[in-house]
Amino acid sequence: MAKIAVTDGMAPAAIGKLREAGHDVHLAPECLDEYDAVVIRSATIISADTIATSPSIRLIGRAGVGVDNIDLEAATAAGILVCNTPGASTQSVVELTIGHLLASTRHITTADRNLRSAKWTKKSLKGTELSGKNIGFIGFGRIAQGVGRVAKSLGMELHAYDPYLPAEIATEQMCKLHDDVEDVFRNCTHIAVHCNLTEETHHLVNSHTLSLMPGVGADGIQCGNHLVSCARGGIVNEEEALQALNDGVLSSCALDVFENEPEISHPILQHPNFHGTPHIGAATYEAQARIGIEMANLLIDFFNGNVPASVVNRDVLQ
Repeated sequence: MAKIAVTDGMAPAAIGKLREAGHDVHLAPECLDEYDAVVIRSATIISADTIATSPSIRLIGRAGVGVDNIDLEAATAAGILVCNTPGASTQSVVELTIGHLLASTRHITTADRNLRSAKWTKKSLKGTELSGKNIGFIGFGRIAQGVGRVAKSLGMELHAYDPYLPAEIATEQMCKLHDDVEDVFRNCTHIAVHCNLTEETHHLVNSHTLSLMPGVGADGIQCGNHLVSCARGGIVNEEEALQALNDGVLSSCALDVFENEPEISHPILQHPNFHGTPHIGAATYEAQARIGIEMANLLIDFFNGNVPASVVNRDVLQ
């Protein structure tokens, strides 16, 4: 029997499955120093100090995809496995990204705000179609490919920058893969961010890269430039994105993630051509059920003596 801490909540069915397997599960414990494993989401930060003061932990489970809130180097040095649930929330993030794209180009949030203010602004809210436009992906992994399939069905052409993606995958997805991130911005009026936050990608979307966007679609329509990020806060430089909105370089900006969360005071939130969501990419009942069960199976497998398939820091195994 393992003692497992769950800091940010978990689907009841998943907790039940762990307990049925004989494990002792505790929700929102005050400290982690007596636990064999901890399951976190995005709200909990596992720092080097946390790891140093929690010597009994053998596994950190990230119920979601990104592991930037875990000090991987410290975990690896301490011999702690770090695992995530990379596929469970894919569909939910895909659908939210498409929702933001449609809201941006058809002025859905602006129209709603105006109606709530008793303003009938039909004549000023002429939008543009996604069909006939180029969409550029910063990162072309599982989620971006899902967005790409929907975008293609709407008539968009796919472009991507992902230096770690095998070229044959891009070919299979009918996506033009670029060697230079700036080429994606030059060719695309719509940008969707789906990469991890690293030193390489921090503030990758900035005033310079945004200034390269053409504003005219591949179909010759003046559609403006549109940015959506449902990846990680910090990839988009929010101050420079706001300046791009003010200067008319960006026609719209939609963010589900922010550099400092929870974010309720950044000036970009008040810009009329911005709309946002509070990091809800994976916040569907379906995704949370899948994430919980996947994490429960991972923990059960680990404490039965097996190596989980989704280990992030495989150096621990060597």
